[in-house]
Amino acid sequence: MDFAIPDHLVEFRATVRKFAETELIPHEDYVEEHDGLPEDVERRIRERAIATGLNSMGMPEDVGGAGMDVLSQVLVTEELFRALGGLAEVVPTTPSVLLACNDEQRERFLIPCVRGALQWCFALTEPDTGSDAAGIRTRAELRDGSWVINGRKRFISHGDTADFAIVFALTHPDREQDRITAFLVEKGTPGFSVGQLHKTMGHRGYRQAELVFDDCAVPEANVLGEPGRGFNLGHGALSAGRIMTAARCLGPMARLIDDGIDWSKQRVQFGRPIADYQAIQFMLADCATDLHASRLMTYEAAWAADQGEAPKIVHAKASAAKLFASEALGRVADRVLQIFGGTGYMNETYVERAYRNARIERIWEGTSEIQRIIIARNLLKRGMFR
Repeated sequence: MDFAIPDHLVEFRATVRKFAETELIPHEDYVEEHDGLPEDVERRIRERAIATGLNSMGMPEDVGGAGMDVLSQVLVTEELFRALGGLAEVVPTTPSVLLACNDEQRERFLIPCVRGALQWCFALTEPDTGSDAAGIRTRAELRDGSWVINGRKRFISHGDTADFAIVFALTHPDREQDRITAFLVEKGTPGFSVGQLHKTMGHRGYRQAELVFDDCAVPEANVLGEPGRGFNLGHGALSAGRIMTAARCLGPMARLIDDGIDWSKQRVQFGRPIADYQAIQFMLADCATDLHASRLMTYEAAWAADQGEAPKIVHAKASAAKLFASEALGRVADRVLQIFGGTGYMNETYVERAYRNARIERIWEGTSEIQRIIIARNLLKRGMFR
């Protein structure tokens, strides 16, 4: 069993670390204060990310993507998210569900996204449906050659700035399966508007919006994939999304530990650096153990996906990695804030910001409770990840 990271990935990871340190982290104070970046700064970051080869990492090269395997994407994501999430999210991405685009849709939506020319948002969550994604109430009815959408979506990342939304709506309510269809709904479509902008606990600059559909007519040409098969598209992206959520937790953990080590060495109490005290050493040791275990689980889940292991096995491993890494990040953030004491409670420190940001990782991309259900079902049906 070889745990070594290939040399070319080690080199590229160093490039991404430098990108985060020079292009993202210097803007953290501004984003915290203003909840976003000036348009020219955001545009420059996107351009430099594309020039570095960071755009649409998982997209095939034949559509202009980087063509990275899952493990490579994990390593890149880990380094990008050493910066605050609102900045790391500026780097252009493209969701895998857009690979279901037909030829005409590829030219209108997929390829411009890959190039960083269009921004998208994923509109699934609703006021009454979170974990129960199949229970959405937004409906679409076929009338005179168009699908007419009515409903509301909630907590939609980039919902206020996206050029188009990937909207999931109930189209075949009488069926037991194949009930939901995915639509590509462009900004400016009559009946499509942005509602409330949500103020969140953390992740400044990564805004969440409510989307409102009021008799919004969408042409049949904007159906993504097959009618009734939209939930399959969304569900198919879950494993990769959860692996990447785990990867998002690795960068903050590593940076928090670095900050905790530096602070404990320079902070003097009772005539000695606090790093000399066993209480502090034990907290740092527990943090390092959490990070190491999270890395191994996340890298192994990514490797399993790249090796083509059975989807159900990858799904369970992705859930385990997401569960452990997201909860480990919460523990690490809490310990390091304790090491910093009152200073760590101040908003101008990375520790305070990371502590706030960490909480959402146990909620989005499937709550910790949902991950435990998935893992338990796999155990009871097949045994330990078999």
